[in-house]
Amino acid sequence: MLQVKVNEKYNFDVDQNGKGLLINGNKITADMQQLNPSAYHVINNLQSYNVEVVSFNTAEKTAEIKVNNNTYNVTAKDQFDILLDKLGLSSLNAAKVSEIMAPMPGMVLKVFVNEGMEIKKGDNLFVLEAMKMENIIKAPADVTVKNVKIKPGDKVEKGQVLMMF
Repeated sequence: MLQVKVNEKYNFDVDQNGKGLLINGNKITADMQQLNPSAYHVINNLQSYNVEVVSFNTAEKTAEIKVNNNTYNVTAKDQFDILLDKLGLSSLNAAKVSEIMAPMPGMVLKVFVNEGMEIKKGDNLFVLEAMKMENIIKAPADVTVKNVKIKPGDKVEKGQVLMMF
Protein backbone atom coordinates (compact mmCIF):
# COMPACT_ATOMS: atom_id res chain seq x y z
CA MET A 1 0.00 0.00 0.00
CA LEU A 2 1.11 3.56 -0.71
CA GLN A 3 -0.05 6.85 0.70
CA VAL A 4 0.27 9.37 -2.13
CA LYS A 5 0.09 13.16 -1.73
CA VAL A 6 -0.40 15.38 -4.78
CA ASN A 7 0.71 19.04 -4.66
CA GLU A 8 0.93 18.80 -0.84
CA LYS A 9 -2.88 19.03 -0.86
CA TYR A 10 -4.66 15.88 -2.02
CA ASN A 11 -4.20 12.49 -0.32
CA PHE A 12 -4.80 9.08 -1.86
CA ASP A 13 -4.43 5.51 -0.59
CA VAL A 14 -3.17 3.35 -3.45
CA ASP A 15 -3.14 -0.44 -3.23
CA GLN A 16 -2.49 -3.13 -5.79
CA ASN A 17 -3.58 -6.66 -5.00
CA GLY A 18 -5.24 -9.62 -6.71
CA LYS A 19 -8.31 -7.47 -7.36
CA GLY A 20 -6.32 -4.92 -9.37
CA LEU A 21 -5.50 -1.29 -8.65
CA LEU A 22 -7.45 0.35 -5.84
CA ILE A 23 -7.43 4.11 -5.16
CA ASN A 24 -9.14 5.07 -1.90
CA GLY A 25 -10.81 1.64 -2.00
CA ASN A 26 -12.25 2.08 -5.51
CA LYS A 27 -11.16 -0.29 -8.26
CA ILE A 28 -9.57 1.48 -11.24
CA THR A 29 -9.96 -0.12 -14.68
CA ALA A 30 -7.91 2.28 -16.75
CA ASP A 31 -6.31 1.36 -20.06
CA MET A 32 -2.68 2.48 -20.05
CA GLN A 33 -0.17 2.39 -22.91
CA GLN A 34 3.49 3.33 -22.52
CA LEU A 35 4.56 5.55 -25.42
CA ASN A 36 8.22 5.93 -24.40
CA PRO A 37 10.21 5.53 -21.15
CA SER A 38 8.62 8.64 -19.62
CA ALA A 39 5.30 9.08 -21.46
CA TYR A 40 2.00 7.23 -21.21
CA HIS A 41 -1.48 7.45 -22.67
CA VAL A 42 -4.30 6.61 -20.23
CA ILE A 43 -8.01 6.13 -20.87
CA ASN A 44 -10.22 6.02 -17.77
CA ASN A 45 -14.00 6.46 -17.62
CA LEU A 46 -14.09 7.41 -21.31
CA GLN A 47 -11.60 10.24 -20.73
CA SER A 48 -8.16 10.44 -22.34
CA TYR A 49 -5.02 11.59 -20.52
CA ASN A 50 -1.49 12.23 -21.78
CA VAL A 51 0.89 11.58 -18.87
CA GLU A 52 4.59 12.46 -18.80
CA VAL A 53 6.98 11.73 -15.94
CA VAL A 54 9.07 14.91 -15.85
CA SER A 55 11.29 13.87 -12.93
CA PHE A 56 11.44 10.91 -10.56
CA ASN A 57 13.51 10.55 -7.36
CA THR A 58 13.38 7.00 -6.04
CA ALA A 59 15.34 7.80 -2.85
CA GLU A 60 12.93 10.53 -1.76
CA LYS A 61 9.90 8.87 -3.39
CA THR A 62 8.93 12.04 -5.23
CA ALA A 63 7.94 12.76 -8.80
CA GLU A 64 6.89 15.61 -11.01
CA ILE A 65 4.20 14.44 -13.41
CA LYS A 66 2.55 16.34 -16.24
CA VAL A 67 -1.03 15.30 -17.09
CA ASN A 68 -2.57 17.03 -20.12
CA ASN A 69 -0.06 19.90 -19.70
CA ASN A 70 -0.86 20.38 -15.97
CA THR A 71 2.11 19.70 -13.69
CA TYR A 72 1.68 17.85 -10.38
CA ASN A 73 4.21 17.22 -7.60
CA VAL A 74 3.69 13.76 -6.12
CA THR A 75 5.15 12.26 -2.94
CA ALA A 76 4.59 8.69 -1.80
CA LYS A 77 5.00 6.77 1.45
CA ASP A 78 5.21 2.99 1.44
CA GLN A 79 4.37 0.73 4.40
CA PHE A 80 7.85 1.25 5.87
CA ASP A 81 7.56 5.05 5.77
CA ILE A 82 4.13 4.79 7.39
CA LEU A 83 5.60 2.58 10.14
CA LEU A 84 8.42 5.07 10.72
CA ASP A 85 5.79 7.82 11.11
CA LYS A 86 3.91 5.73 13.66
CA LEU A 87 7.15 5.08 15.61
CA GLY A 88 8.05 8.77 15.56
CA LEU A 89 11.11 8.20 13.37
CA SER A 90 9.93 10.06 10.26
CA SER A 91 11.83 13.20 11.24
CA LEU A 92 15.05 11.19 10.87
CA ASN A 93 14.60 11.08 7.10
CA ALA A 94 15.65 14.72 6.77
CA ALA A 95 18.97 15.26 5.04
CA LYS A 96 20.22 17.64 7.75
CA VAL A 97 20.03 16.07 11.19
CA SER A 98 21.29 17.65 14.39
CA GLU A 99 20.10 15.10 16.95
CA ILE A 100 18.56 11.68 17.46
CA MET A 101 15.64 11.33 19.84
CA ALA A 102 14.31 8.13 21.36
CA PRO A 103 11.54 6.81 19.08
CA MET A 104 9.98 4.92 22.03
CA PRO A 105 10.63 4.31 25.72
CA GLY A 106 13.15 1.57 26.39
CA MET A 107 16.60 0.62 27.60
CA VAL A 108 19.89 1.18 25.80
CA LEU A 109 21.70 -2.15 25.35
CA LYS A 110 24.73 -1.15 23.24
CA VAL A 111 26.25 2.06 21.90
CA PHE A 112 28.37 1.67 18.76
CA VAL A 113 29.68 5.25 18.37
CA ASN A 114 31.80 7.74 20.31
CA GLU A 115 32.01 11.52 20.25
CA GLY A 116 33.97 12.82 17.27
CA MET A 117 33.32 9.77 15.05
CA GLU A 118 32.30 10.36 11.43
CA ILE A 119 29.32 8.21 10.59
CA LYS A 120 27.84 7.28 7.21
CA LYS A 121 24.10 7.07 6.55
CA GLY A 122 22.85 3.64 7.60
CA ASP A 123 25.65 2.90 10.11
CA ASN A 124 24.53 1.44 13.44
CA LEU A 125 24.38 3.98 16.29
CA PHE A 126 22.94 2.04 19.22
CA VAL A 127 20.57 -0.77 20.23
CA LEU A 128 17.37 0.14 22.05
CA GLU A 129 15.34 -2.58 23.76
CA ALA A 130 11.62 -1.85 23.84
CA MET A 131 8.80 -4.32 24.52
CA LYS A 132 11.32 -7.21 24.62
CA MET A 133 12.52 -6.38 21.10
CA GLU A 134 15.98 -5.14 20.19
CA ASN A 135 15.85 -2.21 17.76
CA ILE A 136 19.06 -1.15 16.02
CA ILE A 137 18.92 2.60 15.46
CA LYS A 138 20.87 3.66 12.36
CA ALA A 139 22.34 6.97 11.24
CA PRO A 140 19.84 8.93 9.13
CA ALA A 141 22.57 10.83 7.23
CA ASP A 142 26.34 11.29 6.97
CA VAL A 143 27.17 13.03 10.25
CA THR A 144 29.87 13.64 12.84
CA VAL A 145 28.90 12.70 16.40
CA LYS A 146 29.12 15.75 18.68
CA ASN A 147 27.68 14.40 21.89
CA VAL A 148 26.57 10.94 23.10
CA LYS A 149 24.12 11.34 25.96
CA ILE A 150 23.52 7.62 26.59
CA LYS A 151 25.40 4.54 27.78
CA PRO A 152 24.45 0.86 28.00
CA GLY A 153 21.87 0.30 30.74
CA ASP A 154 20.28 3.76 30.49
CA LYS A 155 16.49 3.90 30.46
CA VAL A 156 15.12 6.46 27.98
CA GLU A 157 11.73 8.04 27.33
CA LYS A 158 10.15 8.73 23.94
CA GLY A 159 11.39 12.06 22.53
CA GLN A 160 14.47 12.21 24.78
CA VAL A 161 17.57 13.50 22.96
CA LEU A 162 20.09 10.65 22.84
CA MET A 163 22.81 11.92 20.48
CA MET A 164 23.76 15.23 18.92
CA PHE A 165 25.51 15.73 15.58
